[in-house]
Amino acid sequence: VSRKFNILGIQQIAIGGSNKAALSKLWVDIFGLKKLDTFISEKENVDEDILSLGQGVHAVEVDIMQPLDPEKKPKVNVPPLNHIGLWVDDIQNAVDYLTQEGMRFTPGGIRPGAAGHNVVFIHPKGNEQFPLCGEGVLIELVQAPSNVIDALRKEQ
Repeated sequence: VSRKFNILGIQQIAIGGSNKAALSKLWVDIFGLKKLDTFISEKENVDEDILSLGQGVHAVEVDIMQPLDPEKKPKVNVPPLNHIGLWVDDIQNAVDYLTQEGMRFTPGGIRPGAAGHNVVFIHPKGNEQFPLCGEGVLIELVQAPSNVIDALRKEQ
C-alpha cells in the first residue's frame, strides 16, 4: 500500500506541569509567547493554555498544561514533554495507511482538538495487535488547514 499522506511540519509541542502559572511565567512572561486561548476538558483531565511561537503558517503551537485532578488519568504532566503534534495533509488517509501498517492509536479516533483542528494520537507503546507506535513518545497528527498545506508543500 502506498502512503497517501505527507507530514508537513511540527504543529505543536505540549508541555505539562503541576502548576500552569509557573509554566505561563516561563513561556509567556519570560520567553514572550502569545497566549491564544484556554482549553479545559474534564474528560481529558486538562487545563491548557494554547500559546503561539512564530508567525503565519510557520507558527508552532505550544500548549502548557496542568491536570485538573492530579490523581486522575490521563496525567498531562507526566512526562513533562507530553506530546508533539505534526501537521498532516490528509488525516483520514494517514490513519487508514498507518492502521494497515500496524500502528497503534490511542482510544478516541479522529476528533476535534483543543485548537479546533481534527486530531488523532499515536500511542507511545505498541502491543501484540498493533506493534508500531510512537516508541515512547505520544504523537498527535493534526489535520492541516489548506493554507498551511499549500505553503508547506511549496517548501518541501
